[in-house]
Amino acid sequence: MSNKLYIGNLSWGINDEKLQEFFAAHGNVTSARVATDRDTGRSRGFGFVEFETEDDAKAALEATNGQELDGRELNVDFARPKQD
Repeated sequence: MSNKLYIGNLSWGINDEKLQEFFAAHGNVTSARVATDRDTGRSRGFGFVEFETEDDAKAALEATNGQELDGRELNVDFARPKQD
């Protein structure tokens, strides 16, 4: 497992700060980033949140998967390593 979570089904209005605020209630967040399109800068509807510990990440996953944020039901899972 890892201390980094994949967050899917984000609304277009969510930015890095809002993502960090939402997940900070569930553990010590070290980084939160919404993926954006290189050309337009618009959100791609998913992001990643990294926690200080794996335990914090696991607790956040259990607390937030399926929860609503900004009108959308979140899909939260452990992030997988980037594929080539």
